[in-house]
Formats: sequence, structure tokens, C-alpha cells
Amino acid sequence: MHNRNRPYLRCLDCQFDALRLIIQSFSKPGLIRLALCLIIVFPVAQASPPQAAIASAHPLATEAGFEILEKGGNAFDAAVAVSAALAVVEPAGSGLGGGGFWLLHRAADGKTVMLDGRERAPLEARPDMYLDEQGKPVPDKSINGALSAGIPGMPAALVHLSEHYGRLPLTTSLAPAIRYAENGFPIGKRHHRLLSFRVDILRRSKAASDVFLIEGNVPDVGTLLVQKDLANTLKQLATSGKKGFYNGDFAKKLVEGVRNAGGIWTLRDLSEYRVVERQPIQGFYRGIRITAPPPPSAGGVGLIEMLNILSGYDLQVVDESTRKHLIVEAMRRAYHDRERFLGDPDFVTIPLQRLISPNYAAGLRASIRPDRALPSDYLSHANLPEPDGENTTHFSILDKEGNRVSATLSINYPFGSGFMVPGTGVLLNDEMDDFAAQPGTANVYGLVGGQPNTIAPGKRMLSSMTPLFVEDAYRIGIMGTPGGSRIVSMMLLAVLDFAEGRTPESWVAVPRFHHQYLPDVIQYEPSGLTENEQAELKKRGHKLKAIDRRYGDMQAVLWNKSTNRVYAASDPRGEGLAKLK
Repeated sequence: MHNRNRPYLRCLDCQFDALRLIIQSFSKPGLIRLALCLIIVFPVAQASPPQAAIASAHPLATEAGFEILEKGGNAFDAAVAVSAALAVVEPAGSGLGGGGFWLLHRAADGKTVMLDGRERAPLEARPDMYLDEQGKPVPDKSINGALSAGIPGMPAALVHLSEHYGRLPLTTSLAPAIRYAENGFPIGKRHHRLLSFRVDILRRSKAASDVFLIEGNVPDVGTLLVQKDLANTLKQLATSGKKGFYNGDFAKKLVEGVRNAGGIWTLRDLSEYRVVERQPIQGFYRGIRITAPPPPSAGGVGLIEMLNILSGYDLQVVDESTRKHLIVEAMRRAYHDRERFLGDPDFVTIPLQRLISPNYAAGLRASIRPDRALPSDYLSHANLPEPDGENTTHFSILDKEGNRVSATLSINYPFGSGFMVPGTGVLLNDEMDDFAAQPGTANVYGLVGGQPNTIAPGKRMLSSMTPLFVEDAYRIGIMGTPGGSRIVSMMLLAVLDFAEGRTPESWVAVPRFHHQYLPDVIQYEPSGLTENEQAELKKRGHKLKAIDRRYGDMQAVLWNKSTNRVYAASDPRGEGLAKLK
């Protein structure tokens, strides 16, 4: 059992108590007493961190970020470098054919913003495009091949990030990724495993097979992966900017390749793509401020809703089984609201302020029994498959100026659609599966889709990606993870660990369990629940399902301003690198 004793004063409520103490000291004799109060209660907080920190899912991506920092770039330039490098060295999780969310904080003026580089549905998309004649979803039609691909946002986001927030030219920031693609790098165990998982789909695309396979077979670990076409595409993006991808001859090549393979992209789709700057949403949990992505991310809303529900309990007092039961019940209700209310805010009206309101959470909390699970059938009667697979990637950056980036990127399922546009090196996403092919049905991760997330031309599909900033009086945390439908539950467990005063090494290693409303089952990784906890949860009416391997790949950074110390950690489940410099 974790020790949850809080090691130092940090919550905002405590700050107000401290302020009252100081004010009272004015009416008492002795300036020394006042000085001691100021020193003890308000230790000197440093204005800027002593070191930069980068945690990413691949060592080469982390090194790319530091290479750019050493050339005079800031965290935003480094984010461009890391994003592009991950597109090269971790093609199962992200790429130029995908998109993502970049949560940014600029120290100079305090600006905090989310760059929405999420994919859009093609303008020829229809609500019934993945249904058969009986109106039922066609298996795999929204997962494999060119028809499953949304319009990519990654290239536009890299240009926007560089031009509006960086200080180095794009040619400099993209140089490491270009080098990795051109010269190659040895593939690792994770790449090999995910390649084996999707090999049959990759074989259907000659361009993808030629790049990732050897005579149609999965190459051995350590084999050099060279991507000449991708290097050329990155060079064109570096020199021509957004137009080098979304307009002109290159755009024609993309559209021709997609349509020849059964897709529905048009030149207008590409030319009209825009990155959207969105205002992040914020919530509070026991004096901790959570800054999270707004819709079309479902993660921020869901996480704040869960934390608001849990704020009514003292999780440090109850036993571990009760603690996990309460956390699961909070997950259940937030994931249910995901289906009911969330979608692209440019297309649907979302009761956002209600969903993240503590008063709304209090109403949900009233339905929770500490001794009994509420069956999800009480919320809905759908019967859905269990989620599988993994996707996406994440990185966290803090530079010496205090700028910070938390970014989660994706092409959805491992290696996306499995289709690569010939002559481009661009492996396309299959993010169209993140729409609800039909209200009440589930996507490849078992997430239920509701009417707000149905397909429409130009619409952005709902996402689980949840890059975060978490802050209390003296600490700033930067965190995020891949993991499909399990992203939000992983972030919840990490934030609760932050609330207990621990450092990133603990956040990224917390044993994981998950409930997403439907299917009505607690999933847990090896060691995620003890045998006693399993027995106690079953007594409360929960159904359990063990996952045969550990999941997630969290990347986290912490700056403790009171001690002026920086920490970084990469999930031990993955092969990433966390580094300070």
C-alpha cells in the first residue's frame, strides 16, 4: 500500500490559511515572527527551472529535442523536432499522416493554449459510409485502407507551432527527423511487436510493405529502417511550409494515391485544413489546478468530471479496495457522459460548463454506493465488444525559460490504416473509426459512439488524447500517455498520484486499472489489482478482466519550484527516454 502522507504544504486552501496566519501576525509583537512565517510558509519559488527536461516514447526523439534546444531553440522548437522524429522512429503511433493535440504554456506572457491538429472527415464523407445495406457497421471498413483516413493535421500543426511559438526556422527543427528518415535507425522490440500485429494489413499496401517489410515479412529487431520518401516529404515541408503538403503537386499526389486506393479525399479537403487554437479547460482537485484539452478531446472533460466526483471522498483514509471501487464508479459515469454529450464543438452544442461543474459531479456522486457497483445497464443497455490494441504517442517538454509542452499524437490503430500513399512515405491514419459509425455502436477500442460524434463532412472526430498540465502551489507537472480508450483512466491515476506528493517516476509506474462504462468490466494489467482487491471488488458486484500485459507509455516531467529541482520519467512499460540537461 502506498504511503499517502503529504510531504509538504502545497494545496491552495493551505495557502489561504497561511495568509490568515501572516495577517494575524501583524497584530502581534515581533517582526521576527512575521519573517519566520514568510520563510516557512512561502519558501522562495524559483522563476525559471535550472534544467530542461524531455520525456518521449523513443530515445532518438528525446535526443532530437535536446539537439534543437542546444541550437538555441525553445520548448516549442523542440516540440516540432520531437513530433517529427516520432513520426519517423515510431510510425506505429504517429506520423505526418495523422494528427494530435499540443498543449502549450509560454512563460513570457503566461499564455496557455491547445493546438488542435486533429484530423477532419473528408468533405465527401457520409454518416452511413461504413454501414452495410442493413444499416450495420461493416467490420474493419473504418480501420483498414484509404477509406478509413481523415485529413491529416500533423504537418499543418508543426508549421503553426514553429511559426507562431518557436524561434528557429523549420528547416532547423525538422533536421533531426530528416536525418533519421534518410540514414535509417535500428527498429526495436515494440516496433517489431506492433508490426507483427498489423503485418497482414501492411501487405495490402505496396508502398507500406516496401518500407516496413522485407519481401512481405516482418524484419528482425535491429534491422535498419530507412524511409527515403518520408525524408523528401519532410524536406519539402521544411522549405515550403504548409503549402508543401496541402497544396500543389504534392497535394495532387496525395489525393490521387488515396482515390486510386478507394478513398474519398479531394484537393479542397487538403487546402481547407486549418489548425485551431482552442482555450484549454481547467478544473481543481484538492488545491491542484488541472489544465486539459477541450473537445474534440473527450479526455479533459472526462478527467475533470472524475476528479470532481472523487473530491467528495478522502481517498487517503478509505481502504484500498474501497478506494479503487470509488475510482471505478467515477470512471463509469464520466465515460457514460462521453457517449451522451461529446463531439466536435464546431458541429455540436456541448454542455461543457455543466459537465465540468462540481455541482454536476455532486449529483453523480449521490448515486454511488460505497458497498456496491452500479451496473452500467442502469445507464445504457448496449452490449459491446471489449477494447484491444494500442495506439498513439506522447511527449512532455520543459525548457530553462519555463516554457512547456504536453503533446499527444496519433494515427489511431497501430500503423494507422496500413495504407501508405505511393512516393510520399506518408502512412495514413484510420481516425475515421473514432467517429460513431452508428449511434450506440463501438469503435475498435470498444468506446460507445453517440449522436454528437457521428460522421459529417469536415467534422473532427472525438479523441481520448489527454495531454495535461497539473499545478499546485510549488509544483508543475507535465504528463500524458497513449493507450486508446484507457488514456483518461491512466491520467486519472497519475493525477491522484501527483496529489499524494510523488514524483514522475511514480506517476508513470502506477499499477493500472480501467473502466469505460461499456463493456461493464474492470480491466486491469498484471499487478494492477491485488488478489484481495479483486475478491473485494467482486463482492461489490464488479466484473473483472485481466489484461495479459502492461499497457500505456506515459511520459512525464515535474518542476518543483520550492526546491528548484526538475524530474523526468519515461514509462517503464515502453522504450522511451526521459532526460535532463
